[in-house]
Amino acid sequence: MYAPERQQEILRLARDSGRVDVLSLAEEFQVTAETVRRDLRALDRAGLVRRVHGGAIPAGRLDFEPDLAERESTAADEKDRIARAALAELPADGSVIIDAGSTAARFAAAIPLEAGLTVVTHALPIAARLADHPGIALHLVGGRVRHRTRAAVDAWALRGYGEVKADVVFLATNGFSPDSGLTTPDLAEAAVKQAMISAARRVVLLADSGKFGQEHFARFGGLDDVDLLITDTGLSPQDALAIEKQGTEVARA
Repeated sequence: MYAPERQQEILRLARDSGRVDVLSLAEEFQVTAETVRRDLRALDRAGLVRRVHGGAIPAGRLDFEPDLAERESTAADEKDRIARAALAELPADGSVIIDAGSTAARFAAAIPLEAGLTVVTHALPIAARLADHPGIALHLVGGRVRHRTRAAVDAWALRGYGEVKADVVFLATNGFSPDSGLTTPDLAEAAVKQAMISAARRVVLLADSGKFGQEHFARFGGLDDVDLLITDTGLSPQDALAIEKQGTEVARA
């Protein structure tokens, strides 16, 4: 296969799946990783992809935000493992904040019915999953609800989180990396996430490995703001070590 043919196929794969990684492409095309990197550099210079850590994403998807239904079906097994692992971080009879997002929703669904907790959330799907838990004192933070995430944002939401101090926040993100920190496509969502970080004594980030290296428009914190990252085994030991050097504990479920 000639380089232009290979690059065209790489672009197709990136557009179909939303992301490609160097090692998988090298194996698929039976070429070296350096050859793939040259292909990605060529596509990046042409404005067709955007290089991210370990691979690339289509240029038009840098700030693309999939809706909730699409995110629910992406990396489902990994998100279930992350959700189960996060249960160990629930404080006994304590208070928690739960962010919006598909992984956070799976985590909320996994919380045992007998759990005795105070839960604060600005996400309608999270509140719906926990409303019938007899042992949970549920507080719903209000504001303008974004249709794409079903979560409240803007001044009301910021004011609500400014009035609490929880034991743990279970945080979500669209992208994370040692260089760019924590990012999301929307500035209003980013502001709420910043407020959530300030509203808790301990920050637990729930993020599947597919989000590693992704960069989005709005930065809401650094990995040094995170006490514990719970991710899946798709994150390599080397990348986990790079994160831990910033002071964040990493658990690969």
